[in-house]
Amino acid sequence: MPITLESPIEAVLGNSKHATKFTKGLGLRTVGDLLYHFPRRYLRTADLSQTPQLHEGEMLTVLGEVVRSVVRQHTDRRTGRPAFRVETQLKAGTADLQLTFFSKSQRIAEWRRGVLAPGVRGVFVGKAGSFRGEWQLANPQMVVFGDPSDSENAAEAADNQMAVEELTELFPIYPLTAGLQHWDVMRAVRFARQVVEDPSTGSGHRVTDVLPEQLRETYAVPGLRDALDLIHAPHELKDVQRALHRFRFEEALGLQLVLGRRRRALQALGTTARTGGAHHLLEALDARLPFTLTKGQAEIGEELEEALAQPHPMNRLLQGEVGSGKTLVALRAMLRVVDSGGQAALLAPTEVLAQQHYRSITAMLGDLAASGLAGGLFAGDQEQTHVDLLTGSMTKTQRKGPLSRIATGEAGIVVGTHALLQDQVMFDDLGLVVVDEQHRFGVEQRAALTDKAGTPPHLLVMTATPIPRTVAMTVFGDLEVSTLTELPAGRAEIQTNLVSLVEHPAWIARVWERVKEEVEKGHQVYVVAPRISGDESEQGESDQRDFDADGNEVKAAPAQLSAVDEVTEELTTGPLHGLNVAKLHGKLPAEEKERTMSAFAAGDIDVLIATTVIEVGVDVPNATTMVILDADRFGVSQLHQLRGRVGRGGLHGLCLLVSHAEAGTPARTRLDAVAQTTDGFALSRVDLDQRREGDVLGASQSGRRSSLESLRVLRDEETILEAREAAEALLEADPELATAPLLAERVTEIEESASADYLEKS
Repeated sequence: MPITLESPIEAVLGNSKHATKFTKGLGLRTVGDLLYHFPRRYLRTADLSQTPQLHEGEMLTVLGEVVRSVVRQHTDRRTGRPAFRVETQLKAGTADLQLTFFSKSQRIAEWRRGVLAPGVRGVFVGKAGSFRGEWQLANPQMVVFGDPSDSENAAEAADNQMAVEELTELFPIYPLTAGLQHWDVMRAVRFARQVVEDPSTGSGHRVTDVLPEQLRETYAVPGLRDALDLIHAPHELKDVQRALHRFRFEEALGLQLVLGRRRRALQALGTTARTGGAHHLLEALDARLPFTLTKGQAEIGEELEEALAQPHPMNRLLQGEVGSGKTLVALRAMLRVVDSGGQAALLAPTEVLAQQHYRSITAMLGDLAASGLAGGLFAGDQEQTHVDLLTGSMTKTQRKGPLSRIATGEAGIVVGTHALLQDQVMFDDLGLVVVDEQHRFGVEQRAALTDKAGTPPHLLVMTATPIPRTVAMTVFGDLEVSTLTELPAGRAEIQTNLVSLVEHPAWIARVWERVKEEVEKGHQVYVVAPRISGDESEQGESDQRDFDADGNEVKAAPAQLSAVDEVTEELTTGPLHGLNVAKLHGKLPAEEKERTMSAFAAGDIDVLIATTVIEVGVDVPNATTMVILDADRFGVSQLHQLRGRVGRGGLHGLCLLVSHAEAGTPARTRLDAVAQTTDGFALSRVDLDQRREGDVLGASQSGRRSSLESLRVLRDEETILEAREAAEALLEADPELATAPLLAERVTEIEESASADYLEKS
């Protein structure tokens, strides 16, 4: 029976004692899984016949065979205690190299000598140095292959020897699991590449390629067989890049075809075009505005009106800096829908923000917003619409009226929190869903609201810093983008400084001195902490997760994080004694939260110590300074949103990012980026680079590894755009992909996967 990509992996592993490590440890089930288990990086092997050309301190990678290893005892000069070293002579090509491994334990030294027995081969990486006239590597990293002469049978020994001899200048480093060496993966991959066949031809010289030949030629990508050889056994880095380009293009094309078919299906399904005309609320609002719309607001308003008038759903991202007028743009779009006889819902992540939006919208509408009137959109000669608020803290009695008006269609605009997602909330004709600060909502939560419409509603997503998944969806072409670039009038520059308590622990005292100075000037200050009390987080919040280049999570050092309750006690009895300090977090009663915010807005509170409940929707012009404690526990979007609370009244703002993050860590990189720019759009790309795309085909938004295998949105943006062009051309000429059956099968597999249910829920 021929071995194909679909064959079980055991077909190439044989009786390998490591078989379960491949299947369970690495999750590789088929020969195709194995061949798509790509190296994560490559080491350049060195020709040690050129040892006179080596330089002290140069990083060196060598392939060689152990000649001998001995353990020697010496005295540690720092401690005066006995210590041990393993001295290993390595034959690399025509030259010898000394490897030295230091250890405090004789047992460890003896164990290492056993690992580095004569005849053992491996790759060794370390800094070149000289000792007693000989070149050496001290404490090198190593990948040991084992001794081919000790193999269980001659065939395996010959296979080992051949694989060693076939190693090129680039040594592949594979993702591994416990008990598995790079050597084991290399040998299995090498054998699989030799024996895998194309089931349609029985040929071992080619494998089934989902990319049609004409497409490969047009976009200059190698065939699958060539790409597999290039990525597993490259002779130079250009080989790796050619192979990676092929696999990234293949993945991008599959996703773009799925998205393209979904867009076509959604357009075919259609929605109600909202062209206005039934009423004149938008026209009346524009006449009442005490200012002229900015150029950007007017242009985007026209874009939205045109999109709402289409018989297929709008799916648009509205980007704009904090305070740039996104709410007014959204309100005008909502009124366009109400004028068309439909309803609009604005989904906000917190009650504070929902109440802020409700107050802001009713204030802008003035007498256009009905208050407690029954029936219709008219009160005498004056057109009006109900603007209703629905939040989780409202009593059953308080909710009765809004729920009734939402169900009958009397409520033209509904502002709410997660309470809008509950089953008992029924809309009469939901035409537009506006999601504010969408990085605070899950994909499923946003979809739950759009599902309440009889036909697919139009969707407008607003944010100052798009989440990684949203940036990814814009690159993939599944979200249209409108951007407000103008800064609002009265907004002042915000200076952001990193306060590193690792290098300068005493600086925290200066932070509180700076707070007192601002209060003495008559200004107010926010202090933000990542916890409520002890280790209790704000509901729905979690710490930012960081990952290294290989996708492994970088665990933050255990630490007692700042909490609102404890910080309030510490500051009121210590450095801020005598100031009017209050606290605010989500566990407080709604009345107390409202009372505290009102007092802070009125200037009765000097310093407000809070969690992220003040991240959005809080507008206090006299607040000039924000101190964010343990700032490394927050993501880029949150940090940018938080500091947007200051500098709102024409006064210069100051944001201090207090952190124990070590230099060189992802957390420190994130904080440095936030400190260096206030451009929310630039920061969204920093966020994307760190957190990756989230699950482009799934519910994950960020803070997890991407579902993309080879693609990275920022790095591969050009490839993704090429793939979209190719997908659109394919679908335009052949919507069913009948001329590319293998590609059609791939698209169907993606479409039928559980995660694909979320493609349209961006």
